[in-house]
Amino acid sequence: MTESPEEKELVARINELAHKAKSVGLTEEETIERKKLRSQFLANFRASFKSDIEMMQVFDKSGKEVTPKKVKDIQRKRGLRDD
Repeated sequence: MTESPEEKELVARINELAHKAKSVGLTEEETIERKKLRSQFLANFRASFKSDIEMMQVFDKSGKEVTPKKVKDIQRKRGLRDD
């Protein structure tokens, strides 16, 4: 997965605040900002992960598709599957 420039900036700022928290501590505003940035990062991660899972197909060793029904249903709703 490649990070967008926005994601890179988000991670860089989170890391910057983490280093500052360990060295000199954070102000109240920085603590609030860190919490907001972490929440935003996790929301982005979860959305990306969910999309990846919903797009996958699973095959057993013999080549038979064994994608879970729930994932197949989601793919059908999105128009990604016509079976």
